Amino acid sequence: MSVAIRRPDGSIFLRSEPLPGTFYDSRWARVPLLRGMLFLWENLLLGSRMLLLSAGVAMGEEDHKASGPAMWAMLAPAFLFAAAIFFAGPVALTNWLDQYFTSSLLSNLVEGVIRLLFFIAYIWGIGLMPDIRRVFAYHGAEHQAVNALEHGASLEPESVSRYNTAHTRCGTGFLLNVLLLSIIVFVLLGQPPIIMRYASRLVLIPVIAAVAYELLRLGADHFGKVWVRALLFPGLALQALTTRQPEKAQVEVALAALKEAIAADAGQAVGQA
Repeated sequence: MSVAIRRPDGSIFLRSEPLPGTFYDSRWARVPLLRGMLFLWENLLLGSRMLLLSAGVAMGEEDHKASGPAMWAMLAPAFLFAAAIFFAGPVALTNWLDQYFTSSLLSNLVEGVIRLLFFIAYIWGIGLMPDIRRVFAYHGAEHQAVNALEHGASLEPESVSRYNTAHTRCGTGFLLNVLLLSIIVFVLLGQPPIIMRYASRLVLIPVIAAVAYELLRLGADHFGKVWVRALLFPGLALQALTTRQPEKAQVEVALAALKEAIAADAGQAVGQA
């Protein structure tokens, strides 16, 4: 794992560390469906640690170590917000609208559409914030760097900037898969009492996410097929909301992280610069 962070003075901070072999090399990490839940949780924790590190570097605290309490202080409100807005909210609104529906199929479809609209509106809305637009530009730079690597291109800003800011394995496409799959799964559950409806959404989301992860892997592996590209098109199109065309300086940061990861795999990483 490597991270590159632009310091306030314009230089680039680098850090690399080995991923836990006990996790990534375990047999459980190769079990379909289970591996999806494990990898998603691991990446959530890893991403949160790197966000805290980037905040530390911005404040000149480059030896910052993310503690468990600090991570949970950041993750807990995020979990509560996501549960309230994207799960409890659509259920409550659909429950109120059920007085106009006689079909459980229609009720679940409406709930799914509301959830999807909430998600799109949310990422569109935060994308209007200058700081988030900058984050989305770094997201685009990350995709360009990976696309360039996978196409065997020169890992230099001028070459990398010609590549697309969308990528088949992006988390945006994964989240869209989760939302679309949830519509299918919840339709099969019918129209249970409201408490059961809330509970089923929270309990089944990890399972749905695991299936969505497997579909993302399959789609990326078979992207050369026309019908696969057609299925992945909505997720790629949605990345227009979560990526921006980066500046050269942002591409430089993405490339620094990528080259550090490559060097670390070869046992040559500098770890910090």
